Formats: sequence, C-alpha cells, structure tokens
Amino acid sequence: MLGKLSLEQIEQILHSQVLGRIGCHSRNRTYVVPITYAYDGERIICHSADGLKIQMMRENPEVCFEVEQVENLANWQSVIAWGRYEELQGEQAQQAMKRLIERIMPLIVSTTINLSHTEEQILQGKPCNSSPQSVIFCIHLLEKTGRFEKR
Repeated sequence: MLGKLSLEQIEQILHSQVLGRIGCHSRNRTYVVPITYAYDGERIICHSADGLKIQMMRENPEVCFEVEQVENLANWQSVIAWGRYEELQGEQAQQAMKRLIERIMPLIVSTTINLSHTEEQILQGKPCNSSPQSVIFCIHLLEKTGRFEKR
C-alpha cells in the first residue's frame, strides 16, 4: 500500500534520522548531496566545508531537503521539505553546532573517531572560533510532505 504521511509522521522521521540530502540549484545546475543533520522542530541544522553546495546555496538560498527511513524496498517512508538556507554566526552558530554534535555523537561507534578541539570546546560551552573553511548553517523549513509504502 502506498500512502501519504501525516504531519506527525513527517516530524517523527525528521527527528529520528541524521542523514539527509540537500538539493540546491544555481546557474542552471542542480546539485544533490548527502549531509548529516539535526532537526530542532523548525529547521535543519548542518555543518560543512565551504565548497560547491555552500556556494550554490549562497547564490540561491531556496533549497530542497530529503530524508528517508527504509526497512526494505517494500517498506519505506520518505520526507521532502522545501526551505531557505541561512548561514549562522557567533552564538547562534555555536548553539547550532552544539546541538548537531549532541545529536550525532551517540551514533558514532568507531573507536578511531575523536572530537576536534573545536568540537570539544563547543560541547563544554566554551567560545571558540571555527575554521574559516567551516560553515554552520540551517535550512528553515517552509513546506513538508511525505509518502510511504508498506506491505
């Protein structure tokens, strides 16, 4: 059976996942890229190096975000949302980065992964300057829809 997700189901998927895809478009070119994220109920919070997706979102801040929960090819849920890109600075950026780190850290299972000095400072609530190549941003979600298949 194919169907449409309720708003409550859409919210549950956005909160439960940490890997989604951003679709951005600029200069007659569309780019879709996976990204880790945290969801705060209104916006998708992300962190990235300053690269192609950041350049494209600066040029055209209207973006699409997709996330899914897949059990198998006959049992899945997918959410698509549209929103607006915003770079965060100062205290807003530090709070967003802290939220992102707290969301993702419990899911890291490798003993070879360590927090950077900057990430440690953020978790301890200490002010720090992120790398000039580092961009902390959010996507303010304006519209959401979802579909599912269940057999």
